[in-house]
Amino acid sequence: MNFSTALPTFVITLREGVEAALVVGIVLALLKKAKQSRLNSWVYAGVGVGIVVSALIGVLFSIVIQALGKINPQYTSVVEPGLEGAFSVLAIAMLSWMLIWMTKQARFMKAQVEGAVTEALTQNGNAGWGVFTLILIAVVREGFETVLFIAANFQQGLIPTIGALGGLLVAATIGVLLFKLGVKINIRQFFQVMGVLLVLIVAGLVVSALKHFDDAVANLALSSRATESLCFYYEHFTKVHSCILGPIVWNTSSILPDDQFPGIIFKSLFGYRENLYFVQAVGYVIFLLTVGGLYFRSLGGETPKPTKNISLLQK
Repeated sequence: MNFSTALPTFVITLREGVEAALVVGIVLALLKKAKQSRLNSWVYAGVGVGIVVSALIGVLFSIVIQALGKINPQYTSVVEPGLEGAFSVLAIAMLSWMLIWMTKQARFMKAQVEGAVTEALTQNGNAGWGVFTLILIAVVREGFETVLFIAANFQQGLIPTIGALGGLLVAATIGVLLFKLGVKINIRQFFQVMGVLLVLIVAGLVVSALKHFDDAVANLALSSRATESLCFYYEHFTKVHSCILGPIVWNTSSILPDDQFPGIIFKSLFGYRENLYFVQAVGYVIFLLTVGGLYFRSLGGETPKPTKNISLLQK
């Protein structure tokens, strides 16, 4: 088993899980401050249902993927890499949006959650449902992004799911440390480190997505004479070639193979490939310059100190 494929999903669910844990912790602290701890059960129910809904979304994605692959069995070699590429693009878009937009919004998280809880408490009989909905949306939003990432690598089996569950477990532990035990953790620094790792992971997903599309087009080109011209680039005098990705930039298979340690770790976390093609290299650099640049700019401005969230519990 290739347990290195669990690392990216572990990082993603760890970061997303901690963000969800912060929302849950802030809500519980606000309810305690407002002497409405009777609504805590609605918070826990929202967490439980959110996890179940995220898991069901994952199962639904698996069913859809398998069904699409069986529609035309003769095109399975085209459909599977094509689906992987499509889900990779969706995952890249969602994770990039989350990384940039949510980083900008994180500094206002406490105020936004406090406003939502205050509004829910003014609804009298519907206060429980308001708190439940707030928590449910927070958990499902984070879960959906992880499901998309796993779906983009569905041929890797259950190992990415194990990594996702591990990330959730560690995130829950961090939440308990923060809000139950009063341990002070530099949340801002944590998110910054996780954010850098996530930029590199998603950049690696760009490389993978392009390779999936290359495989899909190559298999389609080989299926008949009518489609063989789809490969506009095909180097006939080497075993290592691409269909639509252009010439090879490097071949480090003899120095640092990506199916052995430590290359397999670099592949899972940072998008390293022993065979990298021109279009992949360009895509990787463009992603780092655009999304990576936007992410680092989004870190600007003052962010509330993480101890404020903890002190709320102590009032």
